[in-house]
Amino acid sequence: MAGVRIVTDSSCDLPADLADAQGITIVPLSIRFGSDELVDRRDLTPAQFWERCAASPVLPETAAPAPGLFAEAYRAALDGGADGVVCINISSKLSATIQSAQAAANDLPDGSVRVMDSRSVSMGLGMIALAAAEAAGAGATVEEVVGAAEAAAGRNRVIATLDTLENLKKGGRIGGAQALLGSLLSIKPVIEVVDGKVEPGPKQRTRSRALRWLVDQVAAEPKIEQLAVMHGAAPDLGELLDLLSSHFPREQIVVADVGPVIGTHSGPRVIGLSYRKG
Repeated sequence: MAGVRIVTDSSCDLPADLADAQGITIVPLSIRFGSDELVDRRDLTPAQFWERCAASPVLPETAAPAPGLFAEAYRAALDGGADGVVCINISSKLSATIQSAQAAANDLPDGSVRVMDSRSVSMGLGMIALAAAEAAGAGATVEEVVGAAEAAAGRNRVIATLDTLENLKKGGRIGGAQALLGSLLSIKPVIEVVDGKVEPGPKQRTRSRALRWLVDQVAAEPKIEQLAVMHGAAPDLGELLDLLSSHFPREQIVVADVGPVIGTHSGPRVIGLSYRKG
């Protein structure tokens, strides 16, 4: 296939149908439960992951893909006739995944693969990959696709509320959200991804207030071009969608499952938003 192909990693939480429709290749990370290692999206669906989490005595861990997995994705695209590849990855401040992606790119001809740090996670990364794929589909060059992805990243916001801080704390990804720890057992933490790091948002006393804070952020924007809701088996998904429908057409909201990579650190019942400002 001529043109530029997009590669990303499985922390993007992109629904498979959206990724397939845009020709986006997703390289999987691995998930470990003790001595059991499973490949994201191949060995483990989000539903299976959450079921396993509920039954497991240990918290899961994640592992970045080996460079060889990225190399396979690059070669498949280039051997298939692609003019170039743009690989967009989870924030380098949260994962070593981009190092594997770059190592694989270094073994290919100069300029054939560009690796980009999204400085985002979950559907924040997914939306950036979609923006890149749309540009590629319109005939953009590698440089133009990178530019489109960077522009999308600059207008993207990721916010969420967690049901627990245990996973984030033990996984070492808490960053500035450390301020949420301590005597906040009754608090429902709100977090935001800022410049690739997890930072605390305003403290919310109840889950319901946390959901309304998420909606208030959407309502305060003059224009939103794209909106996604991502959740990890959250029981109040319908409630959040109902609240959002007053501010954004419900049928245009992308609903995504938080998969094992992000779920390992967010914990169960996480629910959040990714949106691109107009």
